Amino acid sequence: MLHSLLIKIRSFDWLLFLPVIFLVLLSLAELYSVGLGQAAGDLSFFKRQLIFSIIGLVLLCLLAARDYYFLYSYSNLIYLLGVLSLVAVLFFGSTINGTKGWFNFFGFGIQPVEAVKYVLIVFLSRYLAGTSTLINPLRNLLVTGSATALLAFLVMLQPDFGSASLLIFIWLFALFVSGLPKKFFLIILSLMIISAMLAWQFFLADYQKDRVLNFVRPSAELNSNYNVNQAMIAIGAGGLFGRGLGFGSQSQLKFLPEAKTDFIFAVIAEELGLIGVLLVISLFSLFFWRLFKNLANIKNDFSSFLVICSGGLIFIEMFINIGMNLGLVPVVGIALPFLSYGGSSLIINLAMVGALQSVVARSKLKQY
Repeated sequence: MLHSLLIKIRSFDWLLFLPVIFLVLLSLAELYSVGLGQAAGDLSFFKRQLIFSIIGLVLLCLLAARDYYFLYSYSNLIYLLGVLSLVAVLFFGSTINGTKGWFNFFGFGIQPVEAVKYVLIVFLSRYLAGTSTLINPLRNLLVTGSATALLAFLVMLQPDFGSASLLIFIWLFALFVSGLPKKFFLIILSLMIISAMLAWQFFLADYQKDRVLNFVRPSAELNSNYNVNQAMIAIGAGGLFGRGLGFGSQSQLKFLPEAKTDFIFAVIAEELGLIGVLLVISLFSLFFWRLFKNLANIKNDFSSFLVICSGGLIFIEMFINIGMNLGLVPVVGIALPFLSYGGSSLIINLAMVGALQSVVARSKLKQY
């Protein structure tokens, strides 16, 4: 038993693990800083995130030690549970900021869509690993597209446009990696345009439409684009070295809304400056570099899809969130992985890293 434990420790990829730990620690430091600016120094969000971090790290270690191939065996059941969770939240969930997407347990909110993102990755990896896209591309397009559309439709009913869009991005990315012929992407583009028109007409709330309109014409109504303007002011105010933890005027004086979630990147930029921004980018870069460097040792399609799509999800979320802070993409409520406040997002992302560690470890041991 001790020998088996030593083998697992040796096969653990610390260069994949450490960037994640530093990002989580940076998140806790910034949430502590934001809490100081609240009434009477409210540190409740910091304390909750600390609990979420511990739970997530425990899951990471458990999944890293377990054979990840159980995901392959139970992928259909996992998908079904994902669908049921999205249906259940529409009936029994709590509404926050106009979105009915949370279960409330003992004062903690659980957002099932965060888990559903990974559910879709597991389903697509399992399906695409068992078939050739080149042999029957239309069938693969319809099967994977239907599975994705069902999840995205249920998420839109909440309504959560950002997460629904993210599910579509995951699907497109998986199809691209699988080698789907380019002509089929023209079909997808046409369907997406039709879906976007229908979503605008029937699903998007007024505030969600305003976010898109503000992105298209940002100077039309400065007040309605307040969040992004304040985020860019905070980023510019940070300079090279920043104003220091707890001394960011935008976050401490509450000019920057959603400082702990959507705009945590702006808080980091203001308080830690360009140095802090480069640190965040460097940690993410090290994570992605190490993740894809391990692909050379992975010999089966399911594991490869799982690694590539998981890394793709984290990259897309990072890109969109930072783009939101810089005014480069519309504000769609996507968290910055490992940094934004939110138990569901943090726990699922850390669990995902645990599954990736299991893949990497077993590829080193040549078990798969």
